[in-house]
Amino acid sequence: MMARTAEILSLDRLAARLPAGLRYALCFLLLGGFLAVMIVQRALILRDGAEVRLNLVPVDPRDLFRGDYVILTYDISELRLDRLTGDKGFRRGEAIYVTLRPGADGRAIATAAHRRRPEAAAPSVVVRGQVGYSGTHARLPGDREACANLPGCTIVGVDYGIESYFVPEGQGRAIEMTEKSRLEVVAAVSGGGEAAIKRLLVDGKMLYSEPLY
Repeated sequence: MMARTAEILSLDRLAARLPAGLRYALCFLLLGGFLAVMIVQRALILRDGAEVRLNLVPVDPRDLFRGDYVILTYDISELRLDRLTGDKGFRRGEAIYVTLRPGADGRAIATAAHRRRPEAAAPSVVVRGQVGYSGTHARLPGDREACANLPGCTIVGVDYGIESYFVPEGQGRAIEMTEKSRLEVVAAVSGGGEAAIKRLLVDGKMLYSEPLY
């Protein structure tokens, strides 16, 4: 511990000796490099990731810096664990790997939930998320009934990192007002389970397509 503290102090002294302009330049370079890595990683997911079709229900807040954006809530945003295979007892903040397969209409349905990424054979895809809440009462509309009196029944809310999507200014409200059965997201999922929104569809027709860069 003392050795590490001494090492940090040594780095601080070295940084203090650098000209202010050079320190700022190094900070910008590090920040730029970090952003570049994020952009490239996302582009690789969009280019190479397995595609899944997702049902969604949008509502719209507004971002003054980026124009309009819609908040996207998916059918798979809330899961009843007693209907899935895999692990149970998830807590808020835990990582969760959800196995998806195409339903009769081609849109993804959840079949399993695990704490560690399982193997999945095509056409199934595993997407990584984070548990936002866990309980016995559904928070989303639909056919998810409360399960307080059912043994082993738990409902978990899951965030997948694809819950917001920016659209041209002035069009977010129009999307929010569109009937949910007409809306669909095509997401790309990497081999590690990271997801990115690839296309937004209305009535099966492309409304927006996300560029690689």
